[in-house]
Amino acid sequence: MNQDTLELEDGQLSVPYQRRDTDQKDIVDLGIALQQRSNTMSAVEYLRSQNVGNDVIERVLTEPGRRRSWCR
Repeated sequence: MNQDTLELEDGQLSVPYQRRDTDQKDIVDLGIALQQRSNTMSAVEYLRSQNVGNDVIERVLTEPGRRRSWCR
């Protein structure tokens, strides 16, 4: 998982990366909704057709707890 790194006086602290690309967020959200309404394979095919990386597809569809949060 991507991390943003903040530098502190006594070392570094890694914090989860938060998505800032609204287009990609919308595509991934639609893929998740498609999985919930239809099935995982349909969601995979949709996300691949939108050029979403396989690592992202696997993470968002099989590990909901590891989905990135949206930061505005």
